[in-house]
Amino acid sequence: MSEETSKPLRRQLAAVALAGGLMTGAAAAEPLGPLTIARQGSFFVGGRSVASDTLSTLPAYAPSGTIAVDQVYVRYQVPVEAKRPPVVLIHGCCLTGKTWETTPDGRMGWDEFFVRAGFPTYVIDQAGRGRSAVDPSAINAVKTGKAAPETLPPVVSAGQEPAWAIFRFGPKYPEVFPGMQFPLEAQGEFWKQMVADWAATLPTPNPTVPALSELAKTLDGAILISHSQSGIYPFQTAALDRAGIRGLVAIEPAACPDPAKDDMAPYRDLPILVLWGDYVELAPRWAPRLKLCRAFVEAANKAGGKAELVLLADVGLKGNSHMLMQDRNSLDVAAWLTAWLDAHVPPRKP
Repeated sequence: MSEETSKPLRRQLAAVALAGGLMTGAAAAEPLGPLTIARQGSFFVGGRSVASDTLSTLPAYAPSGTIAVDQVYVRYQVPVEAKRPPVVLIHGCCLTGKTWETTPDGRMGWDEFFVRAGFPTYVIDQAGRGRSAVDPSAINAVKTGKAAPETLPPVVSAGQEPAWAIFRFGPKYPEVFPGMQFPLEAQGEFWKQMVADWAATLPTPNPTVPALSELAKTLDGAILISHSQSGIYPFQTAALDRAGIRGLVAIEPAACPDPAKDDMAPYRDLPILVLWGDYVELAPRWAPRLKLCRAFVEAANKAGGKAELVLLADVGLKGNSHMLMQDRNSLDVAAWLTAWLDAHVPPRKP
């Protein structure tokens, strides 16, 4: 995005901050008054029932029975007189919906920001993560001798030292990129957010994808906002069914659709933003992904799309890590994103 193009969005950013009851900037980025909502709650979308005889190896619990798996947990808050479309916040690898909540150093998270800015806000735990159940039967089958050890599911946890470079706090542990915005003084709190990731044990496409489609239809028009490992999910959801999808935002996606392999038709006339933080070209893990996303945006637009790729540093927001929704300038980034959404996914007329 050019400097000239970004000027209207910067003016909108200031308006968004005022409308949402927020002041931008690291010095004063907290709410000016109480948070008032119309309603809040939680529910599940998707899921299926499976019968198994290896549900338990503990004497107090029967090994046979039926359980629900592949469901997606959804927590929501709806502001009074919601002025903007619903947003669905989708976390990445080895994390849960906590990604979008209070930052590790205690500042407002994006879930609250978007509610204050007038968006009904829905935060999910991906299938097989957090409050969305996992299927223990494959592990218990091996433990009870009913299955071979090589059938154990591939569950992964991300170690803090290798994750340091993945999250781009620095080129390698414990080096830090100059000017990096993540609050490393609170890194202990951040590492506690990490959980075991069961994604590799799940079907393809991940059950989160059809669940997102179901959720978008239920909301009668939603903006899907993904991060990292889940970055491809909104694209897969649109390819599955465009119904209910008003826009896509992929924050530092692990993958974009591949123009050499994937059909661009599902993205025609769909507002799409692919958003990146800083130091991407310095990160061997992320630079190729940025390149693929650039190719996708170009191909999607040639096919009649409305896609845009933005590096935050190019619009004056510098030093952002991969966890940009938790960085010190996270509310400035959220306000900029809100301005972009207002310009590209306007509210429905009453």
